[in-house]
Amino acid sequence: MSDDFVYQDMLPAGHHGDTPYRLLTTDGVSTSRAGGRELLEVDPAVLTLLTAEAIRDISHFLRPGHLAQLRAILDDPEASPNDRFVAMELLHNASIAAGGVLPSCQDTGTAIVVGKKGELVITGGGDEAAIARGVYDTFLTSNLRYSQMAPLDMYREVNTGNNLPAQIEIYATEGDEYEFLFMAKGGGSANKSFLFQETRALLNEASLMRFLDEKLRAIGTSACPPYHLAIVVGGTSAEYALKVAKYASARYLDDLPSGGNNLGVGFRDHQVEQQVLELTRGFGIGAQFGGKYFCHDVRVVRLPRHGASCPVAIAVSCSADRQALGKITRHGVFLEELERDPAHFLPEVTDEDLHGVGIPIDLSRPMDEIRSTLSQYPVKTRLSLTGPMVVARDIAHAKIKERLDAGEAMPDYMRDHMVYYAGPAKTPEGLASGSFGPTTAGRMDSYVDQFQSRGGGYVMLAKGNRSKAVTDACKRHGGFYLGSIGGPAARLAKECITKVEVLEYEELGMEAVWRIEVVDFPAFIVVDDKGNDFYEDVSRPVTLSVKS
Repeated sequence: MSDDFVYQDMLPAGHHGDTPYRLLTTDGVSTSRAGGRELLEVDPAVLTLLTAEAIRDISHFLRPGHLAQLRAILDDPEASPNDRFVAMELLHNASIAAGGVLPSCQDTGTAIVVGKKGELVITGGGDEAAIARGVYDTFLTSNLRYSQMAPLDMYREVNTGNNLPAQIEIYATEGDEYEFLFMAKGGGSANKSFLFQETRALLNEASLMRFLDEKLRAIGTSACPPYHLAIVVGGTSAEYALKVAKYASARYLDDLPSGGNNLGVGFRDHQVEQQVLELTRGFGIGAQFGGKYFCHDVRVVRLPRHGASCPVAIAVSCSADRQALGKITRHGVFLEELERDPAHFLPEVTDEDLHGVGIPIDLSRPMDEIRSTLSQYPVKTRLSLTGPMVVARDIAHAKIKERLDAGEAMPDYMRDHMVYYAGPAKTPEGLASGSFGPTTAGRMDSYVDQFQSRGGGYVMLAKGNRSKAVTDACKRHGGFYLGSIGGPAARLAKECITKVEVLEYEELGMEAVWRIEVVDFPAFIVVDDKGNDFYEDVSRPVTLSVKS
């Protein structure tokens, strides 16, 4: 019997030869010989050091390529004024975060570490624990937010208080190096990972583009575009397709081949990538408030599949584009060099270059006057908010609902003030606030009609698109939903938020009800009191003219 076996690596990627690295240390790394082979010996403390540095870096710094793409929006004459405004805010935010005090986003995310450990690398075991210790050390010593909830039973949870557990995956590979991908995924972008179980019928241009036109619009803006979008078609399992999509969104698979073979290699389809990018530029969603820059770029990966299955996975990396590569070699411990001086990507522009400042809104006025003022302007109007507002998100809303259901009155703070859906990171010494950007509005949709019918939550501030139930409630009760820019949490903390104090539920930590005071806080009218929703038209699929 002839043996024609040929092994095909399904994802022959991950070499990253052009990645710039900085040396952290040469300590804790040595070589020895055994069985005629040279081994790389790594002290577990090195894993802790590398992880701690990586998590700290990705919380404050971005890749230069990502920053260059933001700058390109400012230089593009086809970019909308709102596209350019968002890009400018994100570049300004990156410059503040690079100071190493305020993280770029208040949702500092779940730590995800992927390791590829060569068979000649010896650590003595306990790699996962050493890596987790690095996550722990950075979160406890930095101005980062604890977001991990531990279940006590099916319904009760408690914050772990250190942002553990982390997701740690280590794979065996060839060679004498230990390579890493470090990521931090906040709820906004993580919640926009999607899996669809399709069939062979999807695999033609017309069907695929119709499918993507519908599904990509549904991502919306709550994950803070412009996005690095990844689409995976196929996969040996559904869960594998999702994992590959996450890797691709981090540009971890950029050196995949550009075509397939009869052995089942995964590849990037550059032609379809360009088609999808042009598709998203026609949505009109743009960089959150209208324009062409819904996506910076697109990765489309085609994988082998079981003949009866065709999974399609979609994932995004958001404006908090947090990932870095690391490696341990015989020459030392290295971490990807991220941009330390983002300010050089900022152009010399003024507010006039960005079509002026927003309409000033005085939040110290009575709520009826605030609503009357907002009613004078159409959706997509840019605002500048100054004055007090109340901050409440998921758990606070649930607790207020319990009180209303029990026959209690709406709290005065919800009647008198705009409500900002957000949860702060830790407050650095000497500042009024930690990073304090908006959270995803859609999670509070189910509360809006009840709250407004009871006289509270008439004006809401958060990020992302909302359901028709919110539009209907605002029309019925005279309410408004204002969209804040998703992403510039450090900028808002440093330059817009002047005072923060707990009003209620202090035991909930960042989920407490807060009262804050703001100055020139940027926002846009997204839903008004007349039943208009900026995102309604741009979220509706169109008839495409591609040929089968």
